[in-house]
Amino acid sequence: MAEKLSATFVKKTKRPGKHGDGHNLYLQVYESARKDGSVVITKSWLFRYSRFGKDTWLGLGPFPDVSLSEARDLATAERKKRRQGIDPLTDKQTRRRAMRLAHDNMMTFTECARKYVDSQEAGWSNPKHIAQWRSTLNNIAGPVFGHLAVDQIDTSLVLRCLEPIWITKTETANRLRGRIEAVLDWATVRGYRKGDNPARWRGHLDKLLPKPSKVTKVEHHPALPYQEIGTFMKKLRAADGVAVRALEVTILTATRTNEAIQAQWTEIDLDSGLWVIPAGRMKANREHRVPLSQAVVRTLNSLAGHDKTYVFPGHKRDTHLSNAAMLAVLKRMNRSDITVHGFRSTFRDWAAEHTNYPREVCESALAHTLRDKTEAAYRRGDLYDKRLRLMNDWAKYCARESSKASVTPMRGRRRG
Repeated sequence: MAEKLSATFVKKTKRPGKHGDGHNLYLQVYESARKDGSVVITKSWLFRYSRFGKDTWLGLGPFPDVSLSEARDLATAERKKRRQGIDPLTDKQTRRRAMRLAHDNMMTFTECARKYVDSQEAGWSNPKHIAQWRSTLNNIAGPVFGHLAVDQIDTSLVLRCLEPIWITKTETANRLRGRIEAVLDWATVRGYRKGDNPARWRGHLDKLLPKPSKVTKVEHHPALPYQEIGTFMKKLRAADGVAVRALEVTILTATRTNEAIQAQWTEIDLDSGLWVIPAGRMKANREHRVPLSQAVVRTLNSLAGHDKTYVFPGHKRDTHLSNAAMLAVLKRMNRSDITVHGFRSTFRDWAAEHTNYPREVCESALAHTLRDKTEAAYRRGDLYDKRLRLMNDWAKYCARESSKASVTPMRGRRRG
């Protein structure tokens, strides 16, 4: 006879032993004593079947976590296995081993992100770049799905992370999307997840999110108009200090802030007017030769002997100037409206509008990577001689103040 037990009996009974419900399902009730002498009644469900000629008891779960009706369904499933020739106990042990193996192989997104950045760090020369990767992955993606197994990350979770900042902080959001995509690709190759990458842009998220270029304008670094550079340089040269000289050299060489402040004397040959920045300090990770104009050589000669290692030493021993030092110079000059990086734009505007130097010469002076891969493949030299003439002309232009052209109104002219 099946279904001998009732829900009320299962709930109220305290009689120890195995109480049969029929169809090999039993409610096991047993007592255990506490340290204070009181008795605790525990109940659980068992499925009985014959295994190798002996009774075998398979646990189906405790009561009340597993109700009477649920226990009956579980017993039915085990009987079905028996009819299919599957041993319930062996099947349970196999599933447990599979779960343990899956758990051992499980990695959370945060763990994968950390391991990915660690694996790439040696190839990334800019500490700020590394810090930005860790910061965005931990502080923006982390709270959304960092604690989840990496194989559980899907499109909805990626969107939950990106959508709140896609319009307001588009550049940050777009960079974060690429970083999430890279981490998930790494996890797939390492065997921690399978399937398509839910952070992929082309053919996936581009169907769900507006293009970054459509929702935000490109923000350029505030730059000084090139017509004002002469007046600015005159004021700059009148000031003293290592940071002042660093800004002067940075402007005249059109280099980036970190490239300039980290310059070492071993990289510079004042006799030949050459500065070789090693690949490890360049954004494109490629050595860059900088031709030094006579004006730059004079400035560097004035700094020789101040420090054995760094051209622009910091306040502490064996350190270079901080990346905020030149901004502080601009602030003291009441020019907080422009940035140090913006002087590269000043140089580029001057070269494009005031000279006839070819575009590739100007781009090479800025150490820009060629976007045209075919052109880049055939480019062998670095146009050094042409860049030397360009930088000398730039230094000469920076040394003179531009005078505004006087305009005589046509109505006021006397007719001869």
